[in-house]
Amino acid sequence: MRKTKKLTALVLTSVMAVSVLAGCGSNKTPETAAGADGEKKTLKVAMECGYAPYNWTQPTNDNGAVPISGSSDYAYGYDVKMAQHICDELGYELEIVKLDWDSLVPAVQSGTVDCVIAGQSITKDRQEMVDFTKPYYYASIVTLVKGDGAYAEAKSVEDLKGVTCTSQQNTIWYNVCLPQIADANVLPAQESAPAMLVALDSGKCDAVVTDMPTGMAACVAYPDFKLLDFSENAEGAFEVSEEDINIGISVQKGNDELREAIDSVLEKMTVEDYTKMMDEAISVQPLSE
Repeated sequence: MRKTKKLTALVLTSVMAVSVLAGCGSNKTPETAAGADGEKKTLKVAMECGYAPYNWTQPTNDNGAVPISGSSDYAYGYDVKMAQHICDELGYELEIVKLDWDSLVPAVQSGTVDCVIAGQSITKDRQEMVDFTKPYYYASIVTLVKGDGAYAEAKSVEDLKGVTCTSQQNTIWYNVCLPQIADANVLPAQESAPAMLVALDSGKCDAVVTDMPTGMAACVAYPDFKLLDFSENAEGAFEVSEEDINIGISVQKGNDELREAIDSVLEKMTVEDYTKMMDEAISVQPLSE
């Protein structure tokens, strides 16, 4: 989730060293995580803090935002709300660690953080590097265009033929979806979701492909954007697998205690719970004001 991304082989091979998780530790369950003095242990959760509505950075603790470790800023959004809910249920203190997207999986592998809650899709490639919980969100694929642009009335992927487009780097949006557009002029991938949206807003491209929450949030921030959802047109939609749209929480390989503990919280939640939480995040994202 944000982010349905795919890391390069170079990054993967350079970070395979496994160490003990900070905070919770790879062998600690919620029951044993409390210290001898009864103090709560800290769950270190990594995210970009720049991918609304999943997560973003803000200057205050409005709406229950959580301090970003080593910073005077705060993080909020769907991922922060979910992380706080998990910590409340399991009895942990929450620490948010802000990292670049491509640093998230390496941080879990090395034990720098305990888990990543950042809109990650549960892809086979990623499962070779980290373990995942059950999904904590299900995100469909959408296309964003200008409301007065040449592709505003597109009803299918086929109708995007010849479009100039881009998306965020190391995502299924860029790597899987854009190649399905016939004769597309695919621009270099953008380093972040905000950069992707700026590219569309500035006229650098005619369309970007993303997931539904990101698209909904973008349309609030950019009223002249139009969201195209081809999912109801089975023959005209982007072809993606379940793993591409199932968003999970990643933990270090073999950390079954933490994974199962988080799953025990998610198992009590419904799709309606996820939708309500996401809608709340979209309504208070910084650019919605």
